[in-house]
Amino acid sequence: MPFYEYRCGGCGAEFEHFARNTSDGARACPKCGCSDLKKLFSTFGFKSGSASGGDFRSSAGGSSCSSCTATSCSSCSH
Repeated sequence: MPFYEYRCGGCGAEFEHFARNTSDGARACPKCGCSDLKKLFSTFGFKSGSASGGDFRSSAGGSSCSSCTATSCSSCSH
């Protein structure tokens, strides 16, 4: 079950929506309630290596950090 990213046309807020199935899209902005939403293109992550290795990588070649998509952050060990 995927997370989809949206941008609100009313207030410009970006947010994620957890879809339980393919027809379960976001209906309104959680910040302002506007229904003018645009689905954003986002990358997906996948796990490679051993099951216990914790080697997470973005499909876009970004971070190997499992808690963000930046190339470095306070929680990255790189």
